[in-house]
Amino acid sequence: MSGSKEDAHLKRVVGVGGLSLSIINITIGAGIFALPAIVGIELGAFSVFAYLFCGMMMAAIMICYAEIGTRVTTTGGSYAYVVAAFGKYPGYIISWLAVFGWSILGSAALLNIIADSIAILLPVFHNPLVRSLLFFFLMGFLVITNIRGAKESVSFIKWITVIKLLPLIAIIIFGIQHIDASNLYIKQTPFPGTFSGATLVLFFAFAGFETALGASGEIKDPKRTIPLAILVGGGTVLVLYLLLQAVTLGILGSELERFKEAPLAAVANRIVAYLGGTLLAVAAAISCYGTISSDVMNTSRVLYAGAGDKLFPRFLTKVHNRYSTPHWSIVLFSLLIFVFSLIGNFGQLANLASAAILLIYLAVILAMIRLRKSDRGSSEHIFIVPGGLIIPIIGIASIVWLLSSLSEMELLLTAAFILVVSVFYIISTRILHKVSS
Repeated sequence: MSGSKEDAHLKRVVGVGGLSLSIINITIGAGIFALPAIVGIELGAFSVFAYLFCGMMMAAIMICYAEIGTRVTTTGGSYAYVVAAFGKYPGYIISWLAVFGWSILGSAALLNIIADSIAILLPVFHNPLVRSLLFFFLMGFLVITNIRGAKESVSFIKWITVIKLLPLIAIIIFGIQHIDASNLYIKQTPFPGTFSGATLVLFFAFAGFETALGASGEIKDPKRTIPLAILVGGGTVLVLYLLLQAVTLGILGSELERFKEAPLAAVANRIVAYLGGTLLAVAAAISCYGTISSDVMNTSRVLYAGAGDKLFPRFLTKVHNRYSTPHWSIVLFSLLIFVFSLIGNFGQLANLASAAILLIYLAVILAMIRLRKSDRGSSEHIFIVPGGLIIPIIGIASIVWLLSSLSEMELLLTAAFILVVSVFYIISTRILHKVSS
């Protein structure tokens, strides 16, 4: 599908490098700083197989995104893909799951993690007023950067991704020499339930890559850029996770339980004494901010695309005269993150993110299958997932398995959320019908 009328006002400035770094940036968030302990305590040296198994599951989903991303190149990412295949109502559900259920709650939580990380060094950031001012400044900077243009946003994302990766790469390079090889021997095979539980945690550490495709209307040569960037970005994340797990487990070994809250900080302390913990606290804050920056750039485009389909207020389709960016969508999305960050404690609402991302992935894979069968979209240079339906079926089976692992409360919250959003859809469409008539 060619670009929409609204997309014609946007500039295609995001290349392979920018999209790859955006995928890496938004996937590697705060979780990586605790992940090696969570998985290592449960599985020991067998954890490498959990990473590979989870990597294969996520690869199946990523490859499906690569195909549908070359068929539908309009702004909106997952939302645009589902609308193209199934229409506005399913797209409306997906947009709410992506914008609120996944991105807003997730980014608001990351803002609080930033404040907590800084508070380790400067306790004044435990003060609610100081935290609020910090959140306002951080989100205000992202609003200004994103409104000034997608090219400027990608440039910022590139730099912050490099900065957030440097301490992680340093841990790998300088930590290898401290590894005790005996800590990497597989002493026993874990129970299936233990393995599946650890894999579920790992899966969500890989999730989020699809957010980078929200700005698909601003991606240069999407039929080449999207598959290549997904391959580069996803592969880099997997390799980095594996190496960090090996170094952390190899250095800490049986002591991993003692440092389950901050295993990478403990490793850094072993390498550069007490300075390591300080550096990792800063790195955690930068990592979170990098993820939020990608979220603001990409998920705000979902609001923009939905408004273009008359599902959200039309003012969100406005494009800045000078910078060619959907400025009102950027402002509203950032404002919602700021508001929810002030709440601080999301309770069980945060659990919605787990089910939300799985349902988004499931809808996109089904959309890819439907569009392939109907042969909708441009027929030239489309990336086709090899093996017929084998890889999509692997992706669907993985998602269904992970959904079955969620708690009843998470599933009930998701069902209630979809019901409320459906009511919103009915009300909004009736209002728009009356206005148009």
